[in-house]
This record gives sequence, structure tokens and C-alpha cells, in this order.
Amino acid sequence: MMKNKYKILFPLFLETFKLSAFTIGGGYVIVPLMKKKFVEKLNWISEEEMLDFVSMAQSCPGAMAVNASLFVGYKMAGFLGQIAALLGTILPPLLILGVISLAYTAFAENPVVKAVLLGMSAGVAAVMLDVVVTMVGKFVKNKDVISLILAACAFTAVAFFDVNIIFVLAVACILGLIISSRKKRCGK
Repeated sequence: MMKNKYKILFPLFLETFKLSAFTIGGGYVIVPLMKKKFVEKLNWISEEEMLDFVSMAQSCPGAMAVNASLFVGYKMAGFLGQIAALLGTILPPLLILGVISLAYTAFAENPVVKAVLLGMSAGVAAVMLDVVVTMVGKFVKNKDVISLILAACAFTAVAFFDVNIIFVLAVACILGLIISSRKKRCGK
């Protein structure tokens, strides 16, 4: 068992490194790519586990992509898996930012770079929309009306009533614990 964990460390590092190196837009953009890689292509984790990891990653402090990678790493190889996934996730941005910082003024004033970043913003919005549609699709498929209502209420509170996201997360966490414990008692 332990030898299998050691064998997965380098592939785990490599996959998280590639995802992090070629993803622009943050945690919400990397999530569907992680799902495609870890769930659909490599079959390392189930889709339900990925959704759970994303939910937990959002509620933890820090960057969501890093948090989600830590959960995947722990699932695959425990603490050493977390270290491999962490290094794979944080090294590409550190290296890229290090190179960019050397020539920041040239990059900042370059009209081509400005145009490319503007185009990437549209792509990021599309990927974020895909995440929302996928999550809502899961709620609808599982006939999880309560989760749909909670998600709609959370969105409405933040988007239209300017409720602090920390308050929304705290309420969602409490409600999630209550709903989860009721489901366990009912045997669902």
C-alpha cells in the first residue's frame, strides 16, 4: 500500500503542475479542468468527491485551487500527496510571476498583452458559467431542491443585497450541517 502511495506522488505533482501552469483565471477556472483530469481521464476520484472537495476548498481560507489540490493530494497519498499537489499547484504561478516581475513595465504597457488579457477575461467568464451550470445540473439531476434553493438564496443575498460573503458562508455551513445530520438520521 505504501509503495503505491509513493508511485503516485510524481504523477500527482506533474498533473497539478500542468493544470496550474496552463490555467488562467483562478480557482473557479481550474475546477472543471481538475474534474476532467482527475475524475474523467485518470479516474483518481469520483465526481461526488470532486464536488465535495470544491465545496470544502471554497469554505477554507486561501486560494481555492490550492485547497482543492490539497484535498485531492490527501485522498491520493495522504500527507505526502498533499505536499506533492501543493508544490505542483504553487510552483507555476511563482515561476511565471518571477519572470514577469523582471520585465513588468514592458509587459504592462504592451498593447498586445493588454488585448490578450482582455480576451482571457471572456474565456474565464465562460468557464465560470460552466462550473455553475454543472453544479446546478447535479442538484437538478439528484432532485436536491434544498440545495438549489440555498444556492439561489446565497447568490441573491450576495449579488443583489450586498450581504457579506462570510456571513453567507457561515449560514450555509450551519444549514449544511443541519441538513446532513438530518439525512444521516433518516438513512439517506
